[in-house]
Amino acid sequence: MMNHDSRAGALFPGFSAPDRAKIDAALAWIDELGANRIESQRPKGIDVAAILMGVHIDLETILATLLSDSRVADRIDEAQVRERFGVTVAGLCQDVAWLNKVSIYTPDMANQPNQAEILRRMLLAMTHDVRAVLIKLALRIQRLRDLHLEQEDIRRFIARETLDIYAPLANRLGISQFKWELEDLAFRYLDPDNYRFISASLAENREQRQASIDRFLQELKALLAEHGLAAKVYGRPKHIYSIWNKMRRKQLPLADLYDLLAVRVVVDSLPNCYMVLGLAHSQWQHIPREFDDYIANPKENGYQSLHTVVLDSHGNRIEIQIRTKAMHEFAELGVAAHWRYKEGSKFNAATEKNIASLRQLLEDKDSTDNLLENFHTELFSDRVFVLTPAGKLIDLVKGATPLDFAYAIHTEIGHSCRGAKVNGQIKPLTYKLSSGEQVEIITVKNGQPNHNWLNPNLGYLKTPRAISKVKSWFKQQQQAENIAAGKQILDKESRRLGLKSVDMAELLKHFKIADAEHLYEALGHGTINNRQLANALKIPELEPTPVKWVPSQTAAQSAVTIDDIDNVVTTLAHCCSPVKGDDIIGFISHKRGITIHRKDCDNIRHLSAEQQLQLVKAEWSGQKSVHHSVPIMIHAFNAQNLLNDVSQVLATAKIHISNASLKTHEDLSAILHMTIQIENTAQLSAVLTRLSHLPNIIEVKRKV
Repeated sequence: MMNHDSRAGALFPGFSAPDRAKIDAALAWIDELGANRIESQRPKGIDVAAILMGVHIDLETILATLLSDSRVADRIDEAQVRERFGVTVAGLCQDVAWLNKVSIYTPDMANQPNQAEILRRMLLAMTHDVRAVLIKLALRIQRLRDLHLEQEDIRRFIARETLDIYAPLANRLGISQFKWELEDLAFRYLDPDNYRFISASLAENREQRQASIDRFLQELKALLAEHGLAAKVYGRPKHIYSIWNKMRRKQLPLADLYDLLAVRVVVDSLPNCYMVLGLAHSQWQHIPREFDDYIANPKENGYQSLHTVVLDSHGNRIEIQIRTKAMHEFAELGVAAHWRYKEGSKFNAATEKNIASLRQLLEDKDSTDNLLENFHTELFSDRVFVLTPAGKLIDLVKGATPLDFAYAIHTEIGHSCRGAKVNGQIKPLTYKLSSGEQVEIITVKNGQPNHNWLNPNLGYLKTPRAISKVKSWFKQQQQAENIAAGKQILDKESRRLGLKSVDMAELLKHFKIADAEHLYEALGHGTINNRQLANALKIPELEPTPVKWVPSQTAAQSAVTIDDIDNVVTTLAHCCSPVKGDDIIGFISHKRGITIHRKDCDNIRHLSAEQQLQLVKAEWSGQKSVHHSVPIMIHAFNAQNLLNDVSQVLATAKIHISNASLKTHEDLSAILHMTIQIENTAQLSAVLTRLSHLPNIIEVKRKV
């Protein structure tokens, strides 16, 4: 057994004696678990922790890194770690274990930037403490350093995954040295020929380039000191993968790149930026086409700096970047802006807050406990990331359901969705999905959306896209119904007026409508009424004779013809409330004379054989307009403003309301019963269609 008493101080300098004791305890526990069967073997976790020491990480992260050694991770559980090292370390170990098990990435993602981005977000969202991602990045660096021991296909897969997923994550977290090493090592295995070419070219001229930079730095510092300008001046290293990207992007050979020799100047104020620029241009010849003022004209992500290229006294091209300390921190440490510039990702306030806390922790190990609380994941806390059975990642808003997932896959799958399996188990369509779950949608042939899906109180849909798709479907159905109704209206009106044919071209011209389908829709919707249609058909509409209608519906004289005889006093039946346009029949009553019913009235259909002898033929006379009392039922998602909205529609259509009653239910839905005064079935159809277009409406129908 190795003695670790003195190793913690040597391996992890800067920690206090109590902290070193905890590190020693972790190393000793690893030995107890039999990880080091060969006494001289060095635990892999030490090498990974050493990588993290380069970014000044805290004790909890070091402990979690040591305990995440692949040779012991499967021999300990969360309860043991929590008992020995506390809740934070246990949580970190659990997150790292999850990250190590994720196997969603496929090489196809290299050609699917959206899928790669969703996976990166998922890795951040699924970890409770973002420091676990740092441990994973360090583990990946160590894996890349040892990658030469793996087979060729594994080397290429790991390298490709690194460039697509982990290097962008390192960049997102603002750990530049992680990003550079991940990229360079991955590039080495993916394109070894170009890697060796650039590496060899840089090595050949390394001493010369270093000498040029050192000489230029001395001259620049002397120039600034001469003019009393305080500044931080240093050389800016360029890495192999970034050089290769720039060669490809600019289509230039290595020798023609301007920023292989580069320096950065950080000053204390904005005026001093331009003063440094002026001094540099006065001291050395500059290349005008390579000058960029990103201070006056910031990049879209807010990045600010002055970039210029000058020729030193030996003819070397040297790039100078000049910025204030605040600009430098924004570019280098205000990582959210930095990664948007590099990757083109959208701004996320939660991400920026979380990463700012991480940067503060990395720079100050003595940060307060309150700062550590910021790490419990706020990154993408408003998103969930779920998988299709084929392994495709779908990014949804938090609270999304399997029905939202179905619409995210395809609109028709959403329309036809009738059930879902989540992780192989049947779940209701209102089930709230969690990140990492796999969802399989159960569909039916020719399925259609349900009106209940739009009720926010029932919880079927959360995503705006899915809600929009359902609303659009119902709108299209209403359009189809309006078109069908409009065709019937035109046909009935032309027959009523005795027309053998309709000149559609003249009709479209009259109403300034492009095609027949839109004309039918306008008729069905009621936008064009019967009077307007009759005028357009060049036959004057008969003026309606106002009839005072009383609720008892008695003495509707001349509205109905009985056996071809006009002016017979009739009564409209209360049971079915016939309206002009309905197929009707008369019933000879011993007390009330002739009562007019709809032919499909239940009371008529169930007459005895003897009573059927009292039926007489009845038709609407067509000579006078009469208002009929028609009961209707309106079912709405919510009672709020329902009566007001419906009343406005009816008032616009000049339809009188006889009575109304509103009933609400526990789910906040409402039923509105109304009796309205209608001239004919065409007018009734039009107003019911208008009412159904109100956004709060589930169903509108005539009561039978």
